[in-house]
Amino acid sequence: MKVVQILIVLIVVSVFSMPSIAQGPDVSQFTHLREPKISTKKNQKMLVVEAKGDPNDVGGKAFGLLFQLYYRMPETPKGPMQSAPIARWPVPLDTPKSEWVGLYALPIPEAVIELPQHQAHEGLKASLTTWEYGEVAEILHIGPYNKEEPIIKRLMDFIKERRYKIIGAHEEEYIIGPSMYGKDDPEKYVTIIRYRVQKSQ
Repeated sequence: MKVVQILIVLIVVSVFSMPSIAQGPDVSQFTHLREPKISTKKNQKMLVVEAKGDPNDVGGKAFGLLFQLYYRMPETPKGPMQSAPIARWPVPLDTPKSEWVGLYALPIPEAVIELPQHQAHEGLKASLTTWEYGEVAEILHIGPYNKEEPIIKRLMDFIKERRYKIIGAHEEEYIIGPSMYGKDDPEKYVTIIRYRVQKSQ
C-alpha cells in the first residue's frame, strides 16, 4: 500500500544497517507465495504499538517506539535471528486514512512478560499481546506499495474460490521495505500480504 512507505524508516538506523545482515534476507524462501496459499500458522506473542491516524504521519513514530522497546528487551533475538516487522490494519482499507488504526508489531518470545519503562509519544500505546492465527491466506507482493491492489484482489478472489471467508484484519509482513538493505529501490520491496480465514459454511 502506498500509505505504508514510511513504516520502516527508523529500522534502518537501529537494525538493518548492521553489517551482518546488510545483504538482507534470502527471499527465495518465500517464492512459494508467488501463488496464493492457505496454510496454518501458530499463534504468536507480539510487541505491539498502536497508533491512530494517517500512517504517513504516525507510522514513523510508532515504529520508532516499537524498535526502542524491542531492543531494550534482553529476551528478544537481535540481528539475523530477528523477525521482520508486521502491521495489522483493523479498519477497512477504504476508511479515510485519518481514521486508520495501525498495529505495528514485532514477534517476541513467550518469556517476555513486561514492557520496559518508557514514555510514549502522545497517541501511541504499547502492549504485549498474542495474535491469533490458525488458517491464513497469504500471497507475496514484490514491488512498490502503491501497486499492491491487484495482488490483494487476487488473494481475495482466491479466498472466495476456495470457499473461505476473511475473519481477521489486513496484515502485511515487511520482508524488505524502504531503505532496509542498501540503496532504496521500491521495485525490490518484498511484502507478505496475509488474512486470517475460515472455511465458509
